[in-house]
Amino acid sequence: MILFPAIDLKNGQCVRLEQGDMARATVFNLDPAAQAQSFVTQGFDYLHVVDLDGAFAGKPVNAQAVEAMLKTIKIPVQLGGGIRDLATVEAWLEKGITRVIIGTAAVRDPELVKAAAKKFPGRVAVGLDARDGKVAVEGWAETSQVTVLEIAKRFEDAGVAAIIFTDIARDGLLKGLNLDATIALADAISIPVIASGGLASIEDVKAMLTPRAKKLAGAIAGRALYDGRLDPAAALTLIRDARRS
Repeated sequence: MILFPAIDLKNGQCVRLEQGDMARATVFNLDPAAQAQSFVTQGFDYLHVVDLDGAFAGKPVNAQAVEAMLKTIKIPVQLGGGIRDLATVEAWLEKGITRVIIGTAAVRDPELVKAAAKKFPGRVAVGLDARDGKVAVEGWAETSQVTVLEIAKRFEDAGVAAIIFTDIARDGLLKGLNLDATIALADAISIPVIASGGLASIEDVKAMLTPRAKKLAGAIAGRALYDGRLDPAAALTLIRDARRS
């Protein structure tokens, strides 16, 4: 299980949103590269980055901030937001991103995901963000009529590296992960599933290390790390101990 610290980019700054609402953004760091380095210093070994402006624009917007992070840190980085075509996938991977996350385009253009996953094995993930069980798109501004499971099953044999499942209702509110829905998804498909949205405390980390959550590949932590509710050292120690046992 990997715990991914999250950096969400808006106007070149590191922010956290509440329920994906751009009007409810809190700025936590004016320098995303410094924030990335801080996470490395804390002991994290994989970074999760989202270009929020890019998710709305449909193309990369905060490229400069992302590139500054890539120059600053040496740990793997997965990136989502505004990745809607093969050229953008290829450009980011060439710049040093370890894994791209395709969200809206996975709903609108599933063939893109299949083509990207085939061309870049192990380096393409799908981001599925759910509102009341239905997948939201366009930076969560719209809700589709398809369920998370329906879309996830489309990619069963495509070679997708992971599915990042976010419960929008919990995102940024520190209400705890929606483990029931996330585990149900992980149990229904063969693709590794990463939990996102609402991770609030060490209790959430403990819950992810229980036998019923054994199929989960990881979780993304955001606001809980920024406001001190989740102690990085304690969380990472728990995970390392669980790996050894």
